[in-house]
Amino acid sequence: MTGRLQLRRALIVCACLLVAHAAGAGHDKHKDKAKAKARTEAAASRGEHRFAIIGHVYASAKGDEVLEEALANTRKSDLSFVVATGIKAANEPCTDELYTHRRDMLVAARRPVVVVPAASDWKDCRNAAGRPIGIERMNRLREVLYEETSAVGARPLKLSRLSNSAKFRSYAENAYWIKDTVLYATVNLPSNNNHYRPEAGRNSEYEDRTVANRFWLNRLFSQARRKKLDGIVLFSEGHVNILKQEPGLLARFGRPAPAVQDGFAPARKQIVSLARKFQGKVLLIDTAKVPDGTEPAVAWRDNIGHISVGSRVMHVTVRPEAEPMFELDER
Repeated sequence: MTGRLQLRRALIVCACLLVAHAAGAGHDKHKDKAKAKARTEAAASRGEHRFAIIGHVYASAKGDEVLEEALANTRKSDLSFVVATGIKAANEPCTDELYTHRRDMLVAARRPVVVVPAASDWKDCRNAAGRPIGIERMNRLREVLYEETSAVGARPLKLSRLSNSAKFRSYAENAYWIKDTVLYATVNLPSNNNHYRPEAGRNSEYEDRTVANRFWLNRLFSQARRKKLDGIVLFSEGHVNILKQEPGLLARFGRPAPAVQDGFAPARKQIVSLARKFQGKVLLIDTAKVPDGTEPAVAWRDNIGHISVGSRVMHVTVRPEAEPMFELDER
């Protein structure tokens, strides 16, 4: 009897210890969450925030899989928003069904998602007869993805669109928003030389979009100067080559004309000119391929920075009052 009593007492003591340990673990977990929340709030009070950029991940027709994986890498609770480049691969169909299906996937994302159009979404699309329908498909994308005044995703993010201007109602894909003291904006500058077509005749799509982008960039920098912001971040698919050293006036004489006009030249020259009059930092982010054996990194010249992320998912920490202002990490 005494042995049974001792065993029973031992079991009771063990149970009590287990309960105490579980309670302690739960308390520690609660404390960890509280500390993490406090750190996030402290960072926010300093204007510090984080966002993610999804490069053009669509290398094949397995778009659903790669998009799901990319979105899974942007579920961090401290992300303010996500910028995704394109919604399909070049060899996927240009159908309304695919457009709306990918939009629905983005709508289900936990964070606000802003979509930058990619050339593969529309440029080389053809109908059943094999005729080009790229411009019609771009217009359809505008109806599917860009009609709302906020980003897609489970959490709201208010956007200001170029389509709010009566003269440029067709260009809803160009949008901007402000987080703390940084202005973020998308600019429709697709890859493949900004869709500049060297054929004879009027290059209407390119020329009309260039006029719209010129107005848009002037507006963005005007807003940032007026609000005395610390930075501007521009997202595009195409690599503007913003750090390119332009030849001086004398060096241009006697130089042969390039075989193909640089479709990004107007935007590049305008951004450089506007950045010189802006007191803060200007960062351009695109999805050009990153050279093999290297990792994405921000390159600077004066107050203008550039980074290509390729098909990666990158997280960026922004600290307006620190140096460097933008820090990258791949997740």
